[in-house]
Amino acid sequence: MIAVVFLLVLIGAMVVAAMMGGGGAAQLPIPELLLLVGVFLVFFGAGIYIAAALGVLALAAGYAFSDRPFWNFLGQMIWGPSSSFVLVAVPLFLLMGELLLRSGLSEQLYRALNVFLRRLPGGLLHTNIISCGVFSAISGSSVATAATMGSVALPAFRTAGYDPKLVLGSLAAGGALGNLIPPGITFIIYGLITETSVGKLYIAAVGPSALVVALFLAYIAWRGRGTRMAALPRANRAETMRAICDLTPTVLLILLVLGSIYAGLATATESAALGVIGAMIFAAVRGRLSISMMHEAAMSTARTTAMIGLILFGAYLLNFILTSIDLPQTLARFVGGLPFPPWVIMALIIGFYLALGTFMEGFSMVITTIPIVFPIVKALGYDPIWFGVIVTMLVEIAMISPPDGTVLYVLQGMRRDGGTIGDVFAGVWPFVLLYIGAIGVLMVLPQIALWLPRALS
Repeated sequence: MIAVVFLLVLIGAMVVAAMMGGGGAAQLPIPELLLLVGVFLVFFGAGIYIAAALGVLALAAGYAFSDRPFWNFLGQMIWGPSSSFVLVAVPLFLLMGELLLRSGLSEQLYRALNVFLRRLPGGLLHTNIISCGVFSAISGSSVATAATMGSVALPAFRTAGYDPKLVLGSLAAGGALGNLIPPGITFIIYGLITETSVGKLYIAAVGPSALVVALFLAYIAWRGRGTRMAALPRANRAETMRAICDLTPTVLLILLVLGSIYAGLATATESAALGVIGAMIFAAVRGRLSISMMHEAAMSTARTTAMIGLILFGAYLLNFILTSIDLPQTLARFVGGLPFPPWVIMALIIGFYLALGTFMEGFSMVITTIPIVFPIVKALGYDPIWFGVIVTMLVEIAMISPPDGTVLYVLQGMRRDGGTIGDVFAGVWPFVLLYIGAIGVLMVLPQIALWLPRALS
């Protein structure tokens, strides 16, 4: 099936190229633009692996539309991102999250936060959001955050009498904070592709992260008023002191990772290395550090890193080919000349991402679209740092958007109550709408994201 699709696409590309009288870097006519879009949709609709689809599409486009001997530069194009110092932060943050998961720190974190948050209307649901937010600050991954905190939280709700849909929705929404709250991995990839400072992206994410968390907590408090999810009894002094002790390792690790970045003492990559060392120390203190545990964490990290790396290499190859045939520049000129104000075009771009996120994995969505969309955004006059925050939020929405949100299926796979995926879909929709509302607020008030990095620059 895949071979047939590829053959048909390649033949079609060769026919169009012949009709053009050869390739070139001149502006592409509409039929060729439509052909590229069609090939993209066919490849992903056929279920081809993202990395393979990107690489094959790049080769087909280069063969059909470019007169440059691009095959002479394939090794150089792949070597560029693979040797990037910034990209090293990705496996390091993933490894830190794996170590924390296996050291039991996540369970300790959830239990401690519950002591302080259970008195709020909505009870334990606040703990879902805050614990996911805190764990996001030391993991950088939405899927890892949802899987880790879901494994801890779901057993606690089995006999608590809460609405399962709301429980699952809050865990999905909390998991979606994994990439938005620094050190999110999407910021690293966006910064690498667009040559934007990762440190400034992290600083810019502070305000939007606080906004999203506040909206989630306000919704939970509103749903919890006058119901059996009302506030629970206050913790006694012994419980409070024990909770403070349990939170100390997490707080120290956050200060080590994010504090070193915000203080200008370390880059994102260096802080990730510090985080790995800190996670190993805490695991050793808890008596969980062993050769077998390190091996499991390293293998899991290697699998995820390999997947990200292959997608990134394919995207870089496609980006090089599209740039050589002037496609992003042509689109940027076209969009920039439209008789609409910039905010209308930006709203259309956001709507495009929201629609794309319903059937495409968030990380792949960024890799495949940013090389084309970013020049358009710059032509409209928007700040690259602001747009990096917006894109990351759109990726998080994609992670929890039915019917293909990755986080939703992670949580469904962890359930033991026999419920269907429809419960997860129903529970997450209010949080998706709140997330979209937060993006609307940032469009009206971009200073929420831009004030802090400008103040610290």
